[in-house]
Amino acid sequence: MPELLAFLQDRVHGDLLLWGDQAVAADAFGVSLAEVERTALQNDILPARYQRNRQMISCSQQLQLFDSCAAVIGCGGLGGYVLEELARLGVGRIVAIDPDVFEEHNLNRQLLSVVENLGKAKVEAAAGRISEVNPAIELVPVRAAFGRENGAELLSGVDVVIDAVDNIPARLELAEVCGTLGLPLVHGAIAGWYGHVATVYPGDDTLEKIYGRWNGGKGVESQLGNPSFTPAVAASLEVAEAAKVLLGQGHTLRNRFLSINLLDMEIEEIPI
Repeated sequence: MPELLAFLQDRVHGDLLLWGDQAVAADAFGVSLAEVERTALQNDILPARYQRNRQMISCSQQLQLFDSCAAVIGCGGLGGYVLEELARLGVGRIVAIDPDVFEEHNLNRQLLSVVENLGKAKVEAAAGRISEVNPAIELVPVRAAFGRENGAELLSGVDVVIDAVDNIPARLELAEVCGTLGLPLVHGAIAGWYGHVATVYPGDDTLEKIYGRWNGGKGVESQLGNPSFTPAVAASLEVAEAAKVLLGQGHTLRNRFLSINLLDMEIEEIPI
């Protein structure tokens, strides 16, 4: 839309487009905030919210992120932080999948969990939060349990999948579905002071190796629980991995994983 572009170019401050001008443009031309943002990025106009990204992410790469879709499986401890960081990074479409509601024991660590959200669907809270953080992106809430039966449908159009589930069977099933669909998977798990993160590409058997000794019992998280800080650390590493996958930049944690020990403040790289 040439008129929209001319409007934006007339309001650029250096190479930055202020949020207020994005909102005015959307209203004036009857288009979505997403369309305004895409038009700006396509023409090397950087929305001002991303100005602290540009020393590491170019305007064209910011557009690449905006045109990408990430699926987050689980919207609890890990997932809440992952969703927040993806939205602030500027990933344009995020599919949030979780069947659960918030319970009181979530309040100690889950970013989306506040007293007024008790009993509320986690994906509903995620949609509300992300609309406040970055209204130009699309958050697709899916209140459902992910599985083999619905996996292909839920992950349609997705570029990267981020694992934020809380049990080993679901992780292994998720890895199987992603492998079948040819999708990269960023895996994360936490328990107490500890966690680990890895990136799995189709054809890899990373999770099978990590959980090869699992005997069908409950995971260690059920014994150690989780404090407020461990999910934030592991989720941030997962988002960094997802960003590298989407941008095709840097070296991912493929065929290796980071073992995180916050009690002794040790992070170890372990080859797989």
